[in-house]
Amino acid sequence: MRIGTCLHEGRARIVRDDGDRLVLLPEGFASGVRALIADGRLDEAATVAGAPVDPSSLTFLPPVTDPDKIIAVGFNYRGHLIETGTPLPDYPSLFVRFASSQVGHGQPVVAPSLSGEFDFEGELAVIIGRPAWRVDEADAMDHVAGYSCFAENSVRDYQAHARQVTAGKNFLASGAIGPWLTTADEVGDPSTLELTTRLNGAVVQQDTLGSLIFTIPQLIAYITRFTRLLPGDIISTGTPDGVGFLRDPKIWLAPGDVLEIDIPRVGLLRNAVVAEGAGA
Repeated sequence: MRIGTCLHEGRARIVRDDGDRLVLLPEGFASGVRALIADGRLDEAATVAGAPVDPSSLTFLPPVTDPDKIIAVGFNYRGHLIETGTPLPDYPSLFVRFASSQVGHGQPVVAPSLSGEFDFEGELAVIIGRPAWRVDEADAMDHVAGYSCFAENSVRDYQAHARQVTAGKNFLASGAIGPWLTTADEVGDPSTLELTTRLNGAVVQQDTLGSLIFTIPQLIAYITRFTRLLPGDIISTGTPDGVGFLRDPKIWLAPGDVLEIDIPRVGLLRNAVVAEGAGA
């Protein structure tokens, strides 16, 4: 099943992708996707009757609009380690993103006016399905509700201001997630997924999730050593090699660009880049 969150006639609604049509779930069915997951009712969303809707009447929001936590992982593909000259890490490199730094599918990603070093990073996001605390790797996948496409874009000069990367990772509306939460049963083994990032139709990143240094179970096990993952929390698993700031010449995102994160079996996330203040 693929479900998401959209604005329809000015109200946030849960929408399901039935393949040949999009369906709005009943307004009283759940207050949102996070509540649906937390209440253990995600399976019900696959079968509840809904109303077909014209896609043009929808504005996509992040599938989970109100996660308690968004945790992102740096340096988690071998190719990206090589291109950055980073030694193989002993532990995952983690940082947080704010929900306000992410927009939904089809919505404008904002190029900050304060920087000319806005870079692309395509990633797979993991969405947590039930509380997880001190979870063993062997049990970690039991806590996964599903997956989404994630544009973990970075403002590189601000990222480099200090050893902590928070500033460069959290400009308002600089990243994106969606369109869908695609449930784990539909995806199967995530290590077989292929991720492709396209900029204006040209492939700029491509790798399989089998290239992750720290697998999804390893990430969940490590993160839950220090914090309790909650339903609707998001882990973005890292980006492959090919990022713009390490190219010669460098490639920066600019107003008018179109960025796509394509992960077959999960979804296709597409966003146009706009200048700060240009209707964003």
